[in-house]
Amino acid sequence: YCVEFKTESLTPHCALENRPYARWMQYLREGHTVCVACQPPAMNTDTHRCSGDGHNADGGKILHWEAVGNSQCQGTWKKIRQLEHCSCPLVHSFIFT
Repeated sequence: YCVEFKTESLTPHCALENRPYARWMQYLREGHTVCVACQPPAMNTDTHRCSGDGHNADGGKILHWEAVGNSQCQGTWKKIRQLEHCSCPLVHSFIFT
């Protein structure tokens, strides 16, 4: 499954990232909608959920995220909705880890 979030805030460190494999962090923006897929091995084998997916959060709850590979690139987002069938666009699509 996938979860759509609206990015509320992010640190300036995201825009400063210039390593080739991590340049995607430069494109994160406040107010953008991002789509995050929950796939194995990030999925808990008992609950079939990914940690941090906002399962019990309503749309008003602010949740925290951190980019893998750059712990200084982090921020907050609010859950918009969960999609059972992922149709994430190629841009602004991520996976839980």
